[in-house]
This record gives sequence, C-alpha cells and structure tokens, in this order.
Amino acid sequence: MSAHTPHELADAFPQDAATLHRLKLANPYFAGLAERHHAVNREIHRIECEIEAASDERLEALKRERLQLLDEIAVMLENAPAE
Repeated sequence: MSAHTPHELADAFPQDAATLHRLKLANPYFAGLAERHHAVNREIHRIECEIEAASDERLEALKRERLQLLDEIAVMLENAPAE
C-alpha cells in the first residue's frame, strides 16, 4: 500500500483543514462521519490496490457511500461558524 491514500478529507478540503480539525474535536457526530469516511476510503484504496478482493458491486457501493459522506461533511463545513 502506498504511504498516501488518495481522497482523504484533508485532500478533499485543503482550505478547511483547521475547521476539519475543530469539528472533529468539538462535534461527535462530525467526528463519526470523518471516521466512517476514513474507514470507507481505506477499504476502497485496499480494493483498488488489489490488497483485498471485492466484487464490482461492493466497490461501487463503497464509492457511493464515500460520496454521500463527503456531501454531508461539505455541508457541515459550509455551515460551521468561523473561528
């Protein structure tokens, strides 16, 4: 596995790194979303690198879930109060 897994939250929202960190610490729901995104993203990466086997349907379902998580995280970042 490469040292860097693509599609991490910091890659998706580089301009919001401080807000990501703040929300992870202050908002348990957001922290859960971020953790779920991390887990799904790692699983996708392992499948794409052929470290783990999965059906095409499983991979596509994981990618859809990752997009849904990113959408929800983006909304929360947008609505987060400025610091």
